[in-house]
Amino acid sequence: MGRAFEYRRAAKEKRWGHMSRVFPKLAKAITIAAKDGGPDPETNAKLRTAIQNAKAQNMPKDNISAAIKRADGKDVADFAEVIFEGKGPHGVLVFVECATDNNNRSVANIKSYFSKSGGSLVPTGSLEFMFDRKAVFEIEVNEELNTGLDIEELEFELIDAGLEEIDQDEETVVIFGDYTNFGNLSEALEAKGIEVKSATLKRISNNPQEFTDDQVDEMAKLFDKLDEDDDVQAFFNNIA
Repeated sequence: MGRAFEYRRAAKEKRWGHMSRVFPKLAKAITIAAKDGGPDPETNAKLRTAIQNAKAQNMPKDNISAAIKRADGKDVADFAEVIFEGKGPHGVLVFVECATDNNNRSVANIKSYFSKSGGSLVPTGSLEFMFDRKAVFEIEVNEELNTGLDIEELEFELIDAGLEEIDQDEETVVIFGDYTNFGNLSEALEAKGIEVKSATLKRISNNPQEFTDDQVDEMAKLFDKLDEDDDVQAFFNNIA
């Protein structure tokens, strides 16, 4: 995402109805995964990951169960996964990933957000080479979670699964690999009994740009709109 925006998001989430926005998106991801690969997380890695991410956001078990059951409903919508690419204020590059049951609605909404912010959508594929798609796993290490984790040993053991890089601070370990190795890394972490806080596919800028605080504040208006849209599952930018 870019650190500047992440800091602003953390502050704003104290005021925003964070859970009222996040839970429906998590539920949609669970329903799509269950519909695509079946309702059993033991045999459906995509569903297992969606449930894991929902739990990391403290989504209640009843909500998770309801989202899985919804996949069997006759009236469940057919969601299509759609990608939009655009340039926002001050030339910031933005990838938007949607899961929608109405493509015309999503196109109109996303186009409107960019236009009103002084930006515009660009043809699909225009930004592909400017971002690397990565599998990203976040692990908490403290007195209760993953106690005694040996990072050097973990790094060595994950190389064959596709590990590219490990970042670490006092309580968090972040594992990066190519997106094609998402399943391999996920299985390797499970096999070691490591509890993962979140497991996602992210688009990370390979040439991040510096912007001023004022410029980022202007971009945040676009990001807020994307964040609030029910069809938008994730978005990424090239802010350093």
